[in-house]
Amino acid sequence: MKNFLTFAIGAALATIATAQVPADSITAQQPQQQQQRRPRFHFDAEHPSVHDPVMARGEDGRYYIYATGMGVDVLSSADMKTWQRERAVFNPAPQWAEDSVSGYRGHTWAPDISRHDGRWLLYYSCSTFGKNGSAIGLATNRTLDPKSPDFRWEDQGAVIVSHKHKDNYNCIDPNLIVDPKGRPWLTFGSFWDGIQIVRLANDFKTPIGTPKTISRRMGRKVTLAEIDNIEHYTIEGKDTIEAGENAVEAPFIIRRGKYFYLFVSFDYCCRGERSTYRTVVGRSKRVDGPYVDRKGQRMERGGGETLIGPNNDYFGAGHCSAYEFDGQWFFLCHAYEKARNGQAKIFLRRMEFDKEGWPTIVNE
Repeated sequence: MKNFLTFAIGAALATIATAQVPADSITAQQPQQQQQRRPRFHFDAEHPSVHDPVMARGEDGRYYIYATGMGVDVLSSADMKTWQRERAVFNPAPQWAEDSVSGYRGHTWAPDISRHDGRWLLYYSCSTFGKNGSAIGLATNRTLDPKSPDFRWEDQGAVIVSHKHKDNYNCIDPNLIVDPKGRPWLTFGSFWDGIQIVRLANDFKTPIGTPKTISRRMGRKVTLAEIDNIEHYTIEGKDTIEAGENAVEAPFIIRRGKYFYLFVSFDYCCRGERSTYRTVVGRSKRVDGPYVDRKGQRMERGGGETLIGPNNDYFGAGHCSAYEFDGQWFFLCHAYEKARNGQAKIFLRRMEFDKEGWPTIVNE
């Protein structure tokens, strides 16, 4: 559970920053004061603003980033250096989500994209700040190329749902991983009792069994009683939330050699210059854990090897994903850049593995 009101303000500003404002939207007929108040949006093609990016290479050879935004933001690039905006995945938002998730109105969080059985699978999060009444949905497409006659996102509805006062996990931040036997698993979670994993049926949609916690910031299980007793309050106009210490979210699992690697984010995002996000990693020979860090500490007991965090250039860096293209691994996340006053920018670097098999980021 983040400092949610601050997060809400930050996300709202990020949404404004990523919304297109047509050049002719400010007319001479508008009052001069109104013209001064309305900012013109400038899309930075080399340093786009994003939150929670994931990536895939489409049939047309272009790279596509999907990220948090109204209906899921989409960017594309031929070279992973210069980006352009594409149409959002949803317009309007899925009706089932608006009907079942109180307060959700289309601002869709933390998607995940991968291809299986001839379809692109896009998992997405529907939630509201400070509540674990959340849902993860699934949309499918035959192609990522918006120019293709086969291009059409088809919503498949809810995959898994969490309920306030009933579940001690939060159904946001999904990521799909398929094990060597071809079985799909969905990992997800944010704060509450940490990061969860659950096996899916072969339809890539139906959960099998009960979610299992595989990463916590705290070294112990967080109970429903503790969650229900969390205070949400405001003091002198400043948002304050007593959220406990289980600040972990945004899981992403890759497989390399004999290991599965679990990346998660510790601490707090979405606060601009006050962001403290850091990305940590652990590994396991089993997709459902236990995951351990370089020192052997288990991640469900608070472990995690820091990969990147606050440094000379960034206030924080997190909510990552990782991919292998043509034999080269890449690390992608959003980072709060000091040179741009804490704006959340794409952070995309080559990733290598050291002689002991641990990932490292190549800063070029």
